[in-house]
Amino acid sequence: MNTKSTLAAAATAMMMSGGAWAAESVTLTLNWTPTADHAPYYYAKAQGWYEEAGIDLTIETGRGSGTTAQRVGVGAVQFGIADMATALVARSKGADLVAVMSVYANTPQGFYWLKSSGIEGPKDFVNHSIGNPPGDASRVMWPAFAAAAGIDPLEVSFVNISPQAKMPSLKSGAVDIISDFYNEHDLKVQEFGDDLGYVSWRDVGLNPYGNSVLVNGAYLAENRGVVADFVRITQKAFATCVEDVTPCLDALLGAVTGLDEPTQRNQWNRIKELMTDDFTTTVALGWFDADRMADDYNLVETYFGLDQPFEVTATYTTEFLDQSLRMPK
Repeated sequence: MNTKSTLAAAATAMMMSGGAWAAESVTLTLNWTPTADHAPYYYAKAQGWYEEAGIDLTIETGRGSGTTAQRVGVGAVQFGIADMATALVARSKGADLVAVMSVYANTPQGFYWLKSSGIEGPKDFVNHSIGNPPGDASRVMWPAFAAAAGIDPLEVSFVNISPQAKMPSLKSGAVDIISDFYNEHDLKVQEFGDDLGYVSWRDVGLNPYGNSVLVNGAYLAENRGVVADFVRITQKAFATCVEDVTPCLDALLGAVTGLDEPTQRNQWNRIKELMTDDFTTTVALGWFDADRMADDYNLVETYFGLDQPFEVTATYTTEFLDQSLRMPK
């Protein structure tokens, strides 16, 4: 056997035995079950982009931003998607995590109710029930919303329901109010029509960063190259899907059952609104603004207190973002 053949055989053996050239296995835990806002990850995976970079990616269904932030923070998974303010709360409790890319430049959080219930706005939430999962970001951040809306946070009751049960529970009267992301707004308009009541968190003056890509801090310190590749590919996937979401939705629907294309397309159009602000259109898609992050830290400190105060600048980085990729104005 000649030298070239010997080297090729050795390389093949190393890869087959999980040697130094084997792909890096990482897990991305979503914030919830997969929908249109997760299509870019599925698209990049289907295109083989992560694999080409030596990343063997597993995408895992989430159970709420609070739970995902905890899993990333203790190193149970390498990457996760979670509401940024919820991630800051987790960081104050000792979670070792760093945000490497913003997905929602604007908060997607909102509350829905039926006007026929007599509720006209947030001040009428008192003595009513709100249905959402226990790990839901809006439940974690409820004290901040209540204070901004001018109501006592203890004068509502929370009912544990799954994400899939939100609309049926509202329709049946099992709960009076539900929390949900703006990207699913069209489904509720179709179901409830003019009887639908809605308030965005932005309407009461709260606009913290929403869903963001998190990485475990210790993993980042030891695997900067892998993290850089993951962010580069993910940012590229989001930019590609903004240009044309059809192949991205095809990848999502090919990997996840129970979704229909028109609904997910409507969601994606809402998601593009949430992704767009002055920084994502002029600096980079996925950008974190230092002043806004400082405001988010102050929000968490004001309404929750901090078990362990920390430097907010240590909880995010923009170093891996390609500034040539931006949201259209």
